[in-house]
Amino acid sequence: MKRTTIDQSSIEGWFAGRLPDEWFTGPPTVTTDREEILVVGPLPEPDYPDGADDAGRAAARSARIERFRAETREARMRIADEAQHRTGRKVAWGARCGDEEELFTTLAVPVMTRLRMPERQVLDTLVGAGVARSRSHALAWCVRLVRDHEGEWIQQLRDALVAVDDARASGPTPTN
Repeated sequence: MKRTTIDQSSIEGWFAGRLPDEWFTGPPTVTTDREEILVVGPLPEPDYPDGADDAGRAAARSARIERFRAETREARMRIADEAQHRTGRKVAWGARCGDEEELFTTLAVPVMTRLRMPERQVLDTLVGAGVARSRSHALAWCVRLVRDHEGEWIQQLRDALVAVDDARASGPTPTN
């Protein structure tokens, strides 16, 4: 599959124009990396029965997401195929209803890394303690921990990378 460089704004715009208007109550969140595009859209809140408690509302929201997933499967697959052809990236989907968010068809991409003994020992400790099933699972757990507890710092890094990309794009173009 040929990988085409398409910027985030163009991908968001393509999905905004391509997705059926009736699917979501607002614009979907479109997140990208080198391998995948994740599209998560907001769904309308269901009508809750009188006296519904938190568990009942959560069940209704989850059912609303499952209904969306089932009813839109074929169309989502067609749109994903089109997007993959355009971008060279797989498309994953999700939906959000109130406080509930579910992702479906997301990728788990292998990542090659070299770790020295102290880092391997950390992973092995997590596996030995039953926190993780494998070194791979332990490494993913560590990455989630950093994301959850250092989210503001990670966002600052992302913003800095955008500024670097903007500076490169506005710089001089060499001639042959």
